Amino acid sequence: MKSNLLNMVLVLSLTCLVCSGILAGAYVLTKDPISAAAERKSNEAIAKVLPEFSSTSEDDAMLGEVKYHYFKAEGPAGVVGYAVRSTVSGFGGPLTLMVGITPDGIVYNSCVLSHSETPGLGAKCETDEAFMAQWKGFDPSVKTLSVRKDGGDVDAITASTITSRAYALAVSNAVDVVRSLRGERIDGSTGASVIIKEEPLDE
Repeated sequence: MKSNLLNMVLVLSLTCLVCSGILAGAYVLTKDPISAAAERKSNEAIAKVLPEFSSTSEDDAMLGEVKYHYFKAEGPAGVVGYAVRSTVSGFGGPLTLMVGITPDGIVYNSCVLSHSETPGLGAKCETDEAFMAQWKGFDPSVKTLSVRKDGGDVDAITASTITSRAYALAVSNAVDVVRSLRGERIDGSTGASVIIKEEPLDE
């Protein structure tokens, strides 16, 4: 084939069409498995952060200018709790938690859905047993949801103050979401709009 501008345009167009077709096919093949895996992970997280329940419903709630997705879990006696997906800025990027809160506003449990924290430091937010255990039964009405370094009642991960602050903030925001669902007034800004101050030599 003689090389000219028209031929080059035709070959390039054909290549783009073929690549687009391959990408579209890959999307169709992987869309359902990816969605199923994400739903399974979410269901496992809900079961981990709330007492036993028989059914769930899901919805969105606005807190300030931030939208939060939450699940309401119910049992034979009524609502057993709310599981709130809460995302804030950590040291390495977004930190997303599933936070379970009982109808009386107590944190039943929490777990990490995703994070970009430093391995061996902030990443311990999902492996440090002492750090994770302190969230079980945490009562915001008698304890302050901030690290002890900031005058709160949360024990930070060693050398990972920023990640610990982010985790506490995510839990605090989830608590506020449930408070708003109960009709309580929430003052101040929350969510991803909060900038966490970084400190030298301390993640």
